[in-house]
Amino acid sequence: MSILKEGYPFIIPSFAAGLVLLVISRFAGLPPVNAACIALGSLLIVFSLFCMFFFRDPKIAVTQGEGIILSPCNGTVMEVTEEGGEKIIRVFLSIFSVHLQRSPVSGTVADVTHKDGKFYAAWNPRAQAENEQNIFTIQSEGGRYVVRQIAGFLARRCVSWVKPGDVLNAGDKIGMIKFSSQVDLHLPMQAEIKVKPGDKTRAGITIMALNK
Repeated sequence: MSILKEGYPFIIPSFAAGLVLLVISRFAGLPPVNAACIALGSLLIVFSLFCMFFFRDPKIAVTQGEGIILSPCNGTVMEVTEEGGEKIIRVFLSIFSVHLQRSPVSGTVADVTHKDGKFYAAWNPRAQAENEQNIFTIQSEGGRYVVRQIAGFLARRCVSWVKPGDVLNAGDKIGMIKFSSQVDLHLPMQAEIKVKPGDKTRAGITIMALNK
């Protein structure tokens, strides 16, 4: 398992600062200073270790099959709905989820759009429309698919790793969201949904739907 490069600005400074404070605590003369350095240094090291866990990039075996539509993310299905001539699966990512996103199908990136916005919690109905987002449109033989990264209360940055014209295989990495967040998968109406609210999903592994 590797660590995403986006994690290093969080991991390295906090770990280094934590070590420095622990070293200082060994030589500081005043007990209150020692205690403060130990507490803060320990907290920074714990934070750096958490970031190593959060920004993990586990190796996976991408699920293969004809007409399958894979999960773009790890998380828990919040809602399966229909809007504007599409089927939509909304997935919540906790701070303990793997936070990188993958392409649900093989195809070509038609568009990547960034939308500035607010930072409502994922369970707030306004989050889907008003929060900061990256919107990936992927055109494949089975139709048009949209993966929508939605920033949340803690997630303040949506990151894209692909651009229009890129050719993707199902399961290829397309981006990540820093800290807790939401991902929506928009599907053609003919897609046969295979998940329900409460189901756990794994990016590139869980079959979300089938093309009829």
